[in-house]
Amino acid sequence: MDLSLNGKTALVTGSTAGIGFAIARGLLEQGAAVWVNGRTSDRVQRAIAALRHDFPRAEIAGIAADLATAEGAAQTTGTLPAADILINNLGIYQLKPFAEITDQDWIGLFEVNVLSGIRLTRHYVTGMRARNWGRILFISSESATNVPADMIHYGMTKAAQLAVSRGVAEIVAGTNITVNAVLPGPTRSEGVEAFVEQMAKAKGITAEQAEAQFFQTERPTSLLKRFARVEEVANLVVYLSSPAASATTGAAVRVDGGVVQSIL
Repeated sequence: MDLSLNGKTALVTGSTAGIGFAIARGLLEQGAAVWVNGRTSDRVQRAIAALRHDFPRAEIAGIAADLATAEGAAQTTGTLPAADILINNLGIYQLKPFAEITDQDWIGLFEVNVLSGIRLTRHYVTGMRARNWGRILFISSESATNVPADMIHYGMTKAAQLAVSRGVAEIVAGTNITVNAVLPGPTRSEGVEAFVEQMAKAKGITAEQAEAQFFQTERPTSLLKRFARVEEVANLVVYLSSPAASATTGAAVRVDGGVVQSIL
């Protein structure tokens, strides 16, 4: 399917690896010019080199900035003043018992997972309104509705993204700008790969057995019964970034492998 993204410029935050990198690839495949982002210049340049290897004629650039800070956001918007597509993908998580989550833990996750997207959305939506076209996506998580007991502060930030995305969708009602949240489930990212390998080593089993055990004990409601591939998440994000998804806005769209036991 041709999603008609030629001539569109996209910024994907936290895109040097994992879901963000897969989203950048997917947007490039559809003809968009893509800006990748990471905290260090080394990671950004490696991501750009990998993308240019596969897309030698594409427009690819990068911004090394810590988007958990106001300074990093200002640096980013100063380097890239306008964008047609904003993918707020940057996010971190932390496993920690509730009683041990410090004030700084709560604040730190909120700054990375929520404020980073708020700052960029506040800037880029102005230009989108002037051009009467744009796509803003927040990469949330099934943890927004299925809050994990071992990382409640993470679930809080993912739920906050749903509120922000719906609220911004309301203020651009009647325009050609759409704002949505995407809720991935357990996905095979770099961090998950390391987690599975550690679990397998600790139990003296194979990685495949460790993955099966994870879904039996930690995510028994999963209908997929495996980790999603980053490309499977990216496919949905790229579609929602396109003109083809013009009637989908203000939505929380799940790509969670059926973990959440709800049809709504």
